[in-house]
Amino acid sequence: MRHIRIQTDAIDTGAELARLESLPGGAVASFTGLVRDDNGLLELELEHYPGMTEAALAALVDTACARWPLLGVVLIHRIGPMRLGERIVLVGTASKHRAAALAACAFLIDRLKTDAPFWKREHFANGQSGWVEAKESDDDAAARWDK
Repeated sequence: MRHIRIQTDAIDTGAELARLESLPGGAVASFTGLVRDDNGLLELELEHYPGMTEAALAALVDTACARWPLLGVVLIHRIGPMRLGERIVLVGTASKHRAAALAACAFLIDRLKTDAPFWKREHFANGQSGWVEAKESDDDAAARWDK
């Protein structure tokens, strides 16, 4: 089971993880990314490149499924404006054993940060806004999976 979606609506983590829990496995791992309160941030706005983004997400899921014995993957990413505390992304993996579920989940979120064409714009309480630059720490996290 592979469930990949890009959406503007809120992510229902309970319903999405229930999809994975209904599979005949023994482990479900998940990561939920939230809009965090950084230096007066009011809103985070995400844009993407339609078509290209979906293909990039599918390629990441294909890689994870080839590398680990997964029974299912849920990868949902939001676009559009989001307020503090709202869910940005949900990655969930199911496998018969925890090691595969945990490793695949970590791989997907690490590579998602560098391999998927999303652009983030921050809007602050003081009226300023700007695009979020790529972080070296994200590149380092993604690179560890190439070893």
